[in-house]
Amino acid sequence: MTLDRRTLIQSAAGAFVLGVDAPRFSFAATPGDRRLIVIILRGAMDGLASVPPHGDADYARVRGALALSRGQGGIVDLDGSFGLHPALGTLKTFWDQKQLAVVHAVASPYRDRSHFDGQNVIETGALRPNGLPDGWLNRAMGPLGINDPKHALAIAQSVPVILQGRRDVSSWMPAQLPQVDDDFIARLKVLYANDPLFRGALDNAIDVDAVANASGAPMDPNAMRGARGYRFEPLARMAGNLIAAADGPTITVLEVSGWDTHQAQGTTEGRLNYVLGDFDKGLKALADAVRPIWDRTAILAFTEFGRTAAPNGSGGTDHGTASAAFIVGGAVNGGRVIAQWPGLHSLYEGRDLAPTTDLRAVFKGVLGDHMRIARTQLDATFPDSTNVAPVSGLIKT
Repeated sequence: MTLDRRTLIQSAAGAFVLGVDAPRFSFAATPGDRRLIVIILRGAMDGLASVPPHGDADYARVRGALALSRGQGGIVDLDGSFGLHPALGTLKTFWDQKQLAVVHAVASPYRDRSHFDGQNVIETGALRPNGLPDGWLNRAMGPLGINDPKHALAIAQSVPVILQGRRDVSSWMPAQLPQVDDDFIARLKVLYANDPLFRGALDNAIDVDAVANASGAPMDPNAMRGARGYRFEPLARMAGNLIAAADGPTITVLEVSGWDTHQAQGTTEGRLNYVLGDFDKGLKALADAVRPIWDRTAILAFTEFGRTAAPNGSGGTDHGTASAAFIVGGAVNGGRVIAQWPGLHSLYEGRDLAPTTDLRAVFKGVLGDHMRIARTQLDATFPDSTNVAPVSGLIKT
């Protein structure tokens, strides 16, 4: 259920009705609380392009036309072995501040390369598609003691699988509706003055809209859309305003699509460069918005699987296996690439970067060290994972 005032106006016109359970954002201070922001990179991000292993002797040979150069305007070196795509300038700044950690050659237990099934596995934390009925973040709300839906927020048109489950959560997204003026809002307040349901929903929607747009003039949601859906940068800024508010959500989920680069993937130009650039700008906007709570914030970004090591005949890459995950934030123990590097001399099934780290180990590491969930509770949050040890040291002690 969306909470912005344009959606409420549509509701007032009779298109649909806001329920009594619409989450309310109160603004009582809760100092010292930790925030977790999860970003799902939907479409299978190419980890070999985003975090190129330029120190691997087989990198240029295997990547062929998609290999990034090592000179000016090419790979941004991190540690002599790994680098960043040049579109990821904000991530490089976080790296220099030791607020970015990268886990490379990471993958879920899934191996069959279907977007739908792969996303289901990373969101449920199961061993196989549809192996669990709910999302791992919803299950984590139990040991975190989150019982109020306003403390678990999805920035999405509908609640993604990762937050679905027994515990109530909230969602918000700018609606594709015309702007309304203050006079119309004032008349709606009069209309609903004696209706506790609609007046409460109206006041809540106005509050959320004001917080989301706190950084300046309200954003026209129609201007937020690009050729591949919502642009991440303005959406991340609005989400950050909600997160940084006093008593803002403890857990927030965002999504970035457009990573399915079968054709014309490019290197410093092309489809991937555009998506990486939007993602990077969005991270900066998000970090700027949550600056007051940055020191207790961790952002975890991951994808359902990687892409083939070699380009295909269309100048793109096909569905692969291992990729990279990013952990960013003031609470992060960064400046490190964590990888049991398999090398590109021997590819998984002769085509993909081989997975060496279970993505659930990353999830468990962040939940354990940042959100203070005990190991026994982590194993219960991720069934069939007792043999998967959390990646340690991702968060500052």
